[in-house]
Amino acid sequence: MLHSLKGKRGLIIGIANENSIAYGCAKLMQQAGAELVASCANEKAMKFVAPHTEALGIALHTCDVQNHDEMAALVDQAVAQLGGLDFVVHSVAWAPLADLHGKVLDSSAEGFAQAMTISCHSLAHLTRLCAPHMNKGGAIVTMSYLGSVQAVPHYGIMGPVKAALESLVRYLAVDVGTQNIRVH
Repeated sequence: MLHSLKGKRGLIIGIANENSIAYGCAKLMQQAGAELVASCANEKAMKFVAPHTEALGIALHTCDVQNHDEMAALVDQAVAQLGGLDFVVHSVAWAPLADLHGKVLDSSAEGFAQAMTISCHSLAHLTRLCAPHMNKGGAIVTMSYLGSVQAVPHYGIMGPVKAALESLVRYLAVDVGTQNIRVH
């Protein structure tokens, strides 16, 4: 039995396709009664994601999390449509394939920086944008993986990036905890 989310308003960032964790979250949250706005990375992903979100009645937008203006526009659109936010799901991770599947010691500085920007810092920026719209408190959730605490073959730089993300969650929880916003 699902916990009721009736009357709750949420933003889900990072749906890649019908098999992505973000889509699974969106589907279950919508079934539990939440009103949702969702995003995918770009127009290419939109072709794969839109049929599934449309079937659930979820508004879908594109959002490149490296672009702060696009993130701000997405949050503004979600708030305008929903009237505020009660929760946010951040399900975003990316690294260049060579840096993801290669040895960490061989990773490029550029690839490492881009993986950190997309997979980690985007949560900090998203929290900054969403917190003012969570007037009654709320929750911000992100996704991690075992590779953050254990070396996993072929996970490359994403392991250290996910470890940074987990640390960021703790610091963000301190930053917005006084506003009754939980970060997980």
